[in-house]
Amino acid sequence: MTFRFDFGPEGAAKEGYTKVSADEAYDSSRGYGFVGGEQVTAVRRNDEPLTGDFCIPFDAKFIVDVPNGNYLVTLVIGDAIAPTHTTLKTNREHLVLRDFKTVTGQYARKQFGVNVRDGKLKLSFGGIAPRMNSLEIAPSQQQITLFLAGDSTVTDPDEGGFPFSGWGQMLSYFFRHDVVVANHAIGGRSSKSFITEGRLDAIMEAMKEGDFLFIQFGHNDQKSDEERFTDPATTYKDYLKKYIDAARTKNATPVLVTSVHRRYFGDDGKLQDTHKDYLVAVRQLAADEGVALIDLAEKSRRLFEELGPEATKSIFLWGAPGEWINLSNGVQDNTHFQENGGLRIAELVAEGIRELNLSPLPIFMK
Repeated sequence: MTFRFDFGPEGAAKEGYTKVSADEAYDSSRGYGFVGGEQVTAVRRNDEPLTGDFCIPFDAKFIVDVPNGNYLVTLVIGDAIAPTHTTLKTNREHLVLRDFKTVTGQYARKQFGVNVRDGKLKLSFGGIAPRMNSLEIAPSQQQITLFLAGDSTVTDPDEGGFPFSGWGQMLSYFFRHDVVVANHAIGGRSSKSFITEGRLDAIMEAMKEGDFLFIQFGHNDQKSDEERFTDPATTYKDYLKKYIDAARTKNATPVLVTSVHRRYFGDDGKLQDTHKDYLVAVRQLAADEGVALIDLAEKSRRLFEELGPEATKSIFLWGAPGEWINLSNGVQDNTHFQENGGLRIAELVAEGIRELNLSPLPIFMK
């Protein structure tokens, strides 16, 4: 089933579309509506179908109940008499539009892919002049799904978890609508515990031929508890190979990713390697199994050393007291990222995809 919405003041909708006004809060019986819509307003500029009126969703979410799966989403943004400025995140805070602008009288038709796993498709709006003219949500079996298995450096944030970000949250920003990112990474997991909790099984239930599985672990494989610890020379490789074998059984493509570095500098200004043999193990396994490798450790080392100890605070989850509303006492975290950092690391992953020519992904990148 395809969902079509026409936004603006109450009145007739274009044929085949459902009219949505500013005061339509989400209602489960209706199956759609705004959340946090106290500042949502509706405006009509003219009588043009779809483009002549719109809603202005300041810091609001628009939610639609849909079956789980992948969707092609088409959003029309524009205003007859004013420029617009919209930032948009989809399910699990995946960034798809960042400071997107239209000029007066311009109407942009933006398409992107969304993976739904909780029965709700969510659009979270920001920007100083956001607009929603019309929205179409169509189920899709044709998109490539890029699955992510990993830890907290990859994961999506919890709702309201700003400014925390994993690089997986930001990866959608680098793809057109032909590729959907399904981020199954979760904090605190190792290559071992991710499997024992059934998380790889959940990926495999959804995976199809032609999909990709990106695998980044190591941070928690170093932990001493039995549930997570793996030895880099033996069990770490053994567990990583399970991901490779699983993807190959579905005729999907596995991609190994070395652990992104932590922010620890020596007196000489060089980055300290806290992963050591775990990085060696991933590189060796990739060579032995003929698996594509994105050496995110090396890429992040170069980036962090170029920036230096002070500037890398803008990558990691650092903030003074009062700087972040959700971390009002301040924070100094040398492992996890803020949104700017998640975007920078995702950019390195995207760079690796292009360098390896992981066909057909590069042709679907922005």
